[in-house]
Amino acid sequence: MLENWIERSVGGDVREERVRLQYGRAASIVGVGTNALLFAMKLLVGTLSGSVAITADAVNNLSDASSSVVSLLGFKLADKPADEDHPYGHGRYEYLSGLMVAVMILVIGVELMKSSVEKILHPEPVAVSAALLAVLIGSILVKMWLSRFNRHIGQKIGSKTLTATADDSRNDVIATTAVLVSTVIGHFTGWMLDGWMGAAVAAFILVSGFGLVKETIDPMLGMPPSREQVEEIRKKLMSYPGVLGTHDLMVHDYGPGRQFASVHLEMDAALDPLVSHDMIDSIERDFLAQEQLHLVIHYDPVTLDDPRVGELRALVQQAAEAIHPRMSIHDLRFVRGSRQTKVVFDCVVPYDLTMSGREIRKRIDQAVRDKYPECFCVITLEHGFVHE
Repeated sequence: MLENWIERSVGGDVREERVRLQYGRAASIVGVGTNALLFAMKLLVGTLSGSVAITADAVNNLSDASSSVVSLLGFKLADKPADEDHPYGHGRYEYLSGLMVAVMILVIGVELMKSSVEKILHPEPVAVSAALLAVLIGSILVKMWLSRFNRHIGQKIGSKTLTATADDSRNDVIATTAVLVSTVIGHFTGWMLDGWMGAAVAAFILVSGFGLVKETIDPMLGMPPSREQVEEIRKKLMSYPGVLGTHDLMVHDYGPGRQFASVHLEMDAALDPLVSHDMIDSIERDFLAQEQLHLVIHYDPVTLDDPRVGELRALVQQAAEAIHPRMSIHDLRFVRGSRQTKVVFDCVVPYDLTMSGREIRKRIDQAVRDKYPECFCVITLEHGFVHE
């Protein structure tokens, strides 16, 4: 298979920018050549048969070839190194190229809809031939393979552009199949379905195009990392000796292979701060070397020799979960005064919780006062930046 040959030829770690660029370039070149060939064949049989649906499908393949050129350009621009004006690199060019592909899909959908409406208003018979059927069936098979090829490479290198291209090829399979079915039915029944089938295909392409636009815009707007990535980061952090817990994980995406993150690590306050600092430095270096993730760690010392801290932490967490099962607390500490003791902590509030901040604070504070009258809570409410 071609994708296996490309993998053997390129090799290397797909998290490296050079390797990703080679995979992206290879996939884009395959897309340009394949779609250009399908365009020429469909345009010929569409013109000879008088089918607007087949001609529109040919133009769609020309658009796909153009999209592959855009993808190739996107990979090339994304590979530019960081500079003074763009210290985080140019990786988001790849997201922009994916957005351009999605917009081009929408444009093709609109044009196909216009042509189909015209054919519905002024129907004409379609001349069916063995060459026409062979081209349509061959196109379906090629596009099925191309969709699988682009999805395989896209998932391997984590490319939104190639997965969008794979979805577009899948749409082409559906569109060409619909054209084939309507052509055969029209030939045997005399029903002029060419325009109606073209309109149905156009509607499907438009719906899919809007979905792809959203999918490519989300990373640029700042979507949270996947649950799998969050769990992988936390699991790796907890594997280091001395780490008691993590919270406030934030991941900023500046393009594939260009992620920056920050996190709070809880460690025993009784440990030598120099030892804890050295461990944190080692963790940051490990993440950069092994995960290509630029990680900045904030050190949170936790008191373990005061049993009352653990009791209060459990009480406060229970009070928070009584309000919402996904609420959590962290950074709990005491500030003892002559008459009262402040219990200071942060509370992560889910986005779907509609209760006011004042009411949240009141309920948690009351739960603490019921058991410890001398305490009162100082609560900082915040939203999480990752999927929980």
